[in-house]
Amino acid sequence: MLCLRAIRPLSWRVFHFRPFSFEPLISQMNNCTDEEQIFGLIEKNKSLLSEKQVGCALSMLWQFQKQKTSSVKNVDCIRNHPQFLTLCNLATTKMGFMSDSTLVNVLYIVQQFGIEAHDSLVEALVTEAWRRLERFDIRVLSKFSSCLADQHLYYSPLMGKIADIVNRNLENIQDLRSLSVLMVSISSLISRRFQEKLVNKAELLFDTMDSSQVNTARRIVQFLRNIKYRYYPLLERCNKVFLSNMNHLDLDSISKILSLYYSLQFHSFEFILMTKKRLTEMIPLFDHPASCVKLFVALGPMAGPEEKKQLKSTILLMSEELTGQQALAVMGAMEEMESRNLRLIKKITSILHKHLDNYKPVELLRITQALIFLHFQSKELFVKLRELLLSYLKVSVIPSEISILVYALSMLPSAHLDEVRMSQIEAVLPQCDLHDLNIFATSVLRCIQYDHVYLNNIPAKQLKVLQKLDHYGHQRLQECKSLNLLWEEVKSLKGDWFADSLLEETVVTLQRLMDEMNYINVAGIASFISRTNYLSTSLLDKIASVVLQQIEKIHPFAILAIILPFSTLNYDPPQRDEFFGTCIQHLNSYLSVLDPLVLVFLGYSLATLQYFPEDLLKAIFNIKFLARLDSQLELIYSSLNMKVQFRLMELNRAVCLECPEYQIPWFHDRFCQQHYNKDFGSMNGAQQQIYKMLAEVLGGINFVKASVLTPYYYTVDFECILDKRRNPLPYGSHNTTLEKLPKIHLESNTQIAGSRLPPGAEKIALEFLDSRAFCRNIPHLKGKSAMKKRHLEILGYHVIQIPHFEWNSMALSTRDARMDYLRERIFGEGKS
Repeated sequence: MLCLRAIRPLSWRVFHFRPFSFEPLISQMNNCTDEEQIFGLIEKNKSLLSEKQVGCALSMLWQFQKQKTSSVKNVDCIRNHPQFLTLCNLATTKMGFMSDSTLVNVLYIVQQFGIEAHDSLVEALVTEAWRRLERFDIRVLSKFSSCLADQHLYYSPLMGKIADIVNRNLENIQDLRSLSVLMVSISSLISRRFQEKLVNKAELLFDTMDSSQVNTARRIVQFLRNIKYRYYPLLERCNKVFLSNMNHLDLDSISKILSLYYSLQFHSFEFILMTKKRLTEMIPLFDHPASCVKLFVALGPMAGPEEKKQLKSTILLMSEELTGQQALAVMGAMEEMESRNLRLIKKITSILHKHLDNYKPVELLRITQALIFLHFQSKELFVKLRELLLSYLKVSVIPSEISILVYALSMLPSAHLDEVRMSQIEAVLPQCDLHDLNIFATSVLRCIQYDHVYLNNIPAKQLKVLQKLDHYGHQRLQECKSLNLLWEEVKSLKGDWFADSLLEETVVTLQRLMDEMNYINVAGIASFISRTNYLSTSLLDKIASVVLQQIEKIHPFAILAIILPFSTLNYDPPQRDEFFGTCIQHLNSYLSVLDPLVLVFLGYSLATLQYFPEDLLKAIFNIKFLARLDSQLELIYSSLNMKVQFRLMELNRAVCLECPEYQIPWFHDRFCQQHYNKDFGSMNGAQQQIYKMLAEVLGGINFVKASVLTPYYYTVDFECILDKRRNPLPYGSHNTTLEKLPKIHLESNTQIAGSRLPPGAEKIALEFLDSRAFCRNIPHLKGKSAMKKRHLEILGYHVIQIPHFEWNSMALSTRDARMDYLRERIFGEGKS
């Protein structure tokens, strides 16, 4: 008994360094209401803390931060607290005893508190996690991948190892939340095949996800953005999640989603409409510069006049508090809004000027583009911009960065580059892809134009660089072995250099690789062909073939892009009816889902091809749809707004003329009168030549009308009337362009000098067709001009089209030859 009594006090002394249970201290931590209470517990118990308690303390500290708004967060204060340092030291010594989830959670939290990647604690935690990597469950693995992504280790061997683990275990993964985190983390280093496997898995698991998991849906969209894959089925399902949770989305979430949609060029009218309402409600809630800037950027481009005025006033009031990055964001939004608020432009520009030394090359380019677009002039700012761009250029060795700097310099008022800079461009050309080559070419051409106009000189070095650009551009195309890689480089190419130097070779390369065309890339390639106006029948036939074979895998959202080149270039594939019929059938179940803008463009494109699907027209020409369209027109920028209105008018005209049996009314009189009263065009040089010669051929100025407005508001360059013996008939006194256009009706506009056409008489429309009416590579009439000819014939005209390549040919190089040409076209052979 005495022995036992002696041992008992000894046991208390020996084991006093640990409490009987972890729970009491952890329970105390869980009951803390602020960071100071946590730090007080650490200070009292630091010699006793276990690895589990260290993890709990850090978790509580981060939990307190997450509950605070951005304006009251005190991350720096917490990180610099002595007891936080104590926690970090304890984590270093006890990490070997931590569970997998605690280990990775500690890594995540210390990174959130701003501990740098090169800190010994972070390095030790990453090393320990790497050692355990194969045994991590999916949730721990996803969180660890997120930690590595925060360190920008996207291309590291460790991230590659994680990608391999995901690939090997993909079939067994059932947690979409964790998978979505992993998808984003590993997206930079996985193959196209693996990307498709992840997309398919995400689609398979989507129905298992709780509909409130907005962040999971957002990460899926982010993954699609990262791999540059506009996969409509997943985007559509994610969009439904966002719509159903709109009332719970905060400003930060909405901003991220809008940015992702913009990058993917994914348009959802319903999302934009609900977003506008939600963001408008937030206007009175924010008075902090960071939040107000974020709201300005997100809401500004879609806001109505009153909201825009309110947003601009708020930004002006707090402009003195804006950081350089915030001012840059505001300037970009003003460019998108097409703002002309000079006071705000000056204020934001002054902030940009103050911070100019701190911007990266790509940010300097954005500033330059915005200033040029907004027509802002400041000699002092432009001089400093030029100095900064040149200083960056002198030390830069990365081709993409050099191209950005050169492009920005070429946009400035004095677009001149000396021989040293030209030599620098020449040196990096072998390393450039087509995108960078195109940027360099555009920039060099601007410099050549500037030197020619202002210096009356074109340095030989610039011409040499231009030749080298042509050489490397053709070489890169000829060496290309993959259609997808080629598409990545050419999809955004535009400008004179590409069109003049590389377009034909690009089409040849596309033809060489067209067997790789499939349901994934077919819409993009079709869209590219539409933009180039280059008619390649073999490519269009291949597009039609792929669509017919794989239509079930093609989302209806992609049909407009697929139809567009056939409509624009006026081309019918061999399986015309089957191809267009299949596309139309594929659309029918989505007519109520597609954006109003898309429906209008679809209807117009099909009308150009002489297809008028009744279901599509019924979906467009009704009061409910037109009200939705009006709502969407309020959200888009002015140039697109006007384009949509014109397409709707042209579709309305086509249906009235070609399908009167549908009994769709013509309701664009007021729109057309407003437009043509304001913008009725004048004649160009060739048209003036033709006008004078027509007057001579027909027997006088009163036998020909110029700039005639027809029923349904087509403009005809010239009009004349021949009687049944093919003799010209005179007009009254109004034989020139109308200064004020009345409301025109079919009946009144078919009269001559107050009476109808005499029996057997024929009204002739003469149209001069410039290069815009034809395909770029061959004299094939494009869809819009072909439709106009068709409609004028329905209106009773005999249409004579005068192509520019005939009028300007060597055969018509003399005045007499042109006079004979006009006589033959109007009267037929033998008429003098």
